[in-house]
Amino acid sequence: MAEDFLSKIIASKRLENEGRKAVLESVKINLDKTTYTRYGLFKKCISAPGKINLIAEIKKASPSKGVIRDDFDPDALGRVYDKAKVAAISVLTEEKYFQGKAAYLKMVSEKFNTPTLMKDFVIDELQLYDARYCGASAVLLIVAILSDEEIVSFLEVCRRLDLDALVEVHDEEDLTRALHCGADIIGINNRNLKTFEVDLATSERLIPLIPKDKVIVAESGIKTHQDVCRLKAAGAHAVLIGETFLRERDVARKIKEVMYGEN
Repeated sequence: MAEDFLSKIIASKRLENEGRKAVLESVKINLDKTTYTRYGLFKKCISAPGKINLIAEIKKASPSKGVIRDDFDPDALGRVYDKAKVAAISVLTEEKYFQGKAAYLKMVSEKFNTPTLMKDFVIDELQLYDARYCGASAVLLIVAILSDEEIVSFLEVCRRLDLDALVEVHDEEDLTRALHCGADIIGINNRNLKTFEVDLATSERLIPLIPKDKVIVAESGIKTHQDVCRLKAAGAHAVLIGETFLRERDVARKIKEVMYGEN
């Protein structure tokens, strides 16, 4: 069921990319004439030593939960996250199933100094150019939906565009492939793509297998300060949290509670 749903998302993304191909080609041509100097910023911010760093997410909806925040306002959320001095802001840009928009990413990237991550299902090189056009400092690459050749190629394009890449894995096979392809930043998604079940033990199982020179981000299912402490103890450099904050009226207070144990 979940695999079929993932296939639907990818099929939808292919159609979306095809429909925007002319626009994205134009973006690529224009960007090739410019300079960009943000490479390494995302990686540096999410791996700051002495603490576990926060990538806070801007997301309106999800396929499994529907609308997460009724009064969704990416500008207001960006201001809260920026004021809270989060390490980075992840912005969902997939439209059909997550109700995201590239415009949200562009607005947040331009208004705040905090580095941004384009969170989407990247299956086409042109999406990387779109990320850069929108001011992102990094993009998400999901190993489970890409071939090794695509991962290597996309990583090279990211380097040319001064984009960091958060390479997401879900199990040992994904991790082996990500490392083989040269990923520097490994994201461990604690949500099983086949069952949608979430288990923080996934991060605890995979982190010891990752070389010490890599940056590690734990994703999904992080709800409490105890969860954050557990993942820090396991060796994660950063956590990516969205829904836990977005369901709260007082997002700033929830950040303090989850990240620092403040009530």
